[in-house]
Amino acid sequence: MSRRFALLVNPVSAGGKALKALPAVQAELDRLNAPHRTVTTRSSEHAAEEAAKAVQQGETVAALSGDGMLRPLAGALKDTPAALAIIPCGRGNDLARILEIPTDPTEATTLAATGPERMIDVANVDGTQFVGIASFGFDSDANRIANDAKVVRGNAVYLYAALRALAAWKPAAFTVTVDGQRHEVSGYSVAVGNSKAYGGGMIVLPMAELDDGKLDVLISTEASKLTFLRGVFKTFKAAHVDSPYAQFLRGEVVEVASDRPFVIYGDGDPIGTTPATACRSHSRASRFSGRYNDAHDHHNDNSPLAGIDSRARSAARTEQRQRSSKWPGGGWLTRRPTRLSPLRLRP
Repeated sequence: MSRRFALLVNPVSAGGKALKALPAVQAELDRLNAPHRTVTTRSSEHAAEEAAKAVQQGETVAALSGDGMLRPLAGALKDTPAALAIIPCGRGNDLARILEIPTDPTEATTLAATGPERMIDVANVDGTQFVGIASFGFDSDANRIANDAKVVRGNAVYLYAALRALAAWKPAAFTVTVDGQRHEVSGYSVAVGNSKAYGGGMIVLPMAELDDGKLDVLISTEASKLTFLRGVFKTFKAAHVDSPYAQFLRGEVVEVASDRPFVIYGDGDPIGTTPATACRSHSRASRFSGRYNDAHDHHNDNSPLAGIDSRARSAARTEQRQRSSKWPGGGWLTRRPTRLSPLRLRP
């Protein structure tokens, strides 16, 4: 039995990229004899409502969008039997990158119709869902600038936003409490992630897993602006993992506060504010279509981390060994060993 699809199209994603991709998606589904209907979404709320209707009709939801629309859709579909397929049509497409979904609309549609499914976690900030990474501090300023940008397009908008935000940045004090363990630091930003990447390919949390029931945390501590900027570029190859200015934590509940109010951005959208905001993981709550090879194996050429430099890979392996033992004094949280669950195929 072929999957039936509800195609939810975000018409404003990446300047109309989803609308341009739609004919190729429909043509491939027709070729595969996969029934489908198309809905052009008007808002995140409308997208979530249409996803709920798709659940009632036994359809797979296919999102032609960027990461932003995936957030409300994952929230609407969590704890249901419905799957969410991604046709990457945004600027960053970071969750699709980690799930190893092709950027070509036809290839992504083929995978959505015939590929495996797997369960992933869904997290929230005070009840507002997110799937990838929620962050604040310097990231708050950079996200606002990126979302307001009109001339700069594509992944270049993230570099543009970072440079503009950095010019005006003043250090902030953060309090991050992970499973009851309190950390007070001064620096640039705090990122709390269910996934590894944001910002168009920045692998800021290379050890994060989508289905381990945990949230990973990166605190970018105080350094010169030039040092911080160099660190930003290093994240594209996960080469920041051994930096003395990067503190990593992991746990199930993360409470954050700051010395001045910051908007918290999740999957590119504003979803909360500091202080006293908690992030909690909902384990294996949403079903996605995608390849996503075992990310524990960083030597796999098909892994999302393929191509990171050897120094970063060595540091990541060292981190993994530290996390499996005890608190080594650098702020690491103990991590229980995990295994990826088998991919589940829809009948």
